[in-house]
Amino acid sequence: MKRGPEPDYYARRAKELGYPARSVFKLQELQQRFRLISRGNLVLDIGAAPGSWSLYVLKELKARVIGVDLNETALKGRAHPDFTFILGDVLDQAVQNQIRDLGPYNAILSDAAPSTSGSRLVDSARSGEIAERVFDLARSCLRTGGNLVVKILQGGSERELLNAMRTVFRSARALKPKACRKESTETYLLGIEYLKKVLDGRVVDGHNAL
Repeated sequence: MKRGPEPDYYARRAKELGYPARSVFKLQELQQRFRLISRGNLVLDIGAAPGSWSLYVLKELKARVIGVDLNETALKGRAHPDFTFILGDVLDQAVQNQIRDLGPYNAILSDAAPSTSGSRLVDSARSGEIAERVFDLARSCLRTGGNLVVKILQGGSERELLNAMRTVFRSARALKPKACRKESTETYLLGIEYLKKVLDGRVVDGHNAL
């Protein structure tokens, strides 16, 4: 019987450590380099399934997590006082309202990706739409000084989105973590330290700005 391909190093290591997917090492690298999340923070994890990022934040960073996804995560059935899950589409207004009601957040993470169509152009456009919605959401419910991580497929609107992020964060940059597959077009946009906004002459926190 023909065997399928052997799992790569990151997939094997994730399984050994009890994580459902290799993506945990992407967040681990970003956290080690940029200190995005601190103990006790409230973190929004968009595209949370299968659950590696939420589990890493809960176990290693000792922060609280609100997870959102169309699918259940590996944390289903495991009661955790610091984890709340919203089953739904982050593009839906009702889900966005729930997210805002549970905030504001110290960090927003998005590893969300569209279902692949086979067309790089279509997939990049869909990925860009998700990333832009996440950015809009961040501007309405991210605390001043908070951080944003959002995945986007290259070949679409990543440059425009990165430029927009630079207007509201102290710094913003694009980065492809080592755990990304070499053939993947995914990259991660990081917004570091969300800035205060000025409305009608008033300086207000980011979560009240929009």
